[in-house]
Amino acid sequence: MQKKETALTIPDEIIMSQIYYIRGQKVMLDSDLAELYQVDTKQLKRQVKRNTDRFPKDFMFELTQQEFNNLRSQFGTSSWGGTRYLPMAFTEHGVLMLSSVLNSPKAVKVNIQIMRIFTRVREMLTDNTELRLAIEKLERKTENNTQNIEMVFKYVDELMEKQASPKPRKAIGFKQKIIKK
Repeated sequence: MQKKETALTIPDEIIMSQIYYIRGQKVMLDSDLAELYQVDTKQLKRQVKRNTDRFPKDFMFELTQQEFNNLRSQFGTSSWGGTRYLPMAFTEHGVLMLSSVLNSPKAVKVNIQIMRIFTRVREMLTDNTELRLAIEKLERKTENNTQNIEMVFKYVDELMEKQASPKPRKAIGFKQKIIKK
């Protein structure tokens, strides 16, 4: 008999909001990952430092003080208290490697969910890039013809409206007429 896989209680939106774009890469910070894995950030960092050979520079890097200050200013957190050490940022491959270092059932399940979200984010970026490239191609073809460009943007807006609000369904069934006496 196969084990039934239990659903994770972490909403995808929470994980997506913890993916940052730093140094041209999508990364997650050590403190966010520790919270998701339900371990102390100190323990996560300790395991990474014990296994440095598993985390080359393209898997994990430490933020500079300026990068950390920029992130902190975006969150609006104070400089009172906080961390002693600069945060570690893990790329998609680094996050994947963490599951083998932490080696807990929770870490494995959370990693599977994170990998699926990284894949979904990559697909969304690819879809948007293809649309942008198609519009740029049309712009080049019709440099002096602004009517066509306006028509393209109008068409894109209509497509986005259709996706955002689908047509209401037609009622199915029999309507009975009420006869007044």
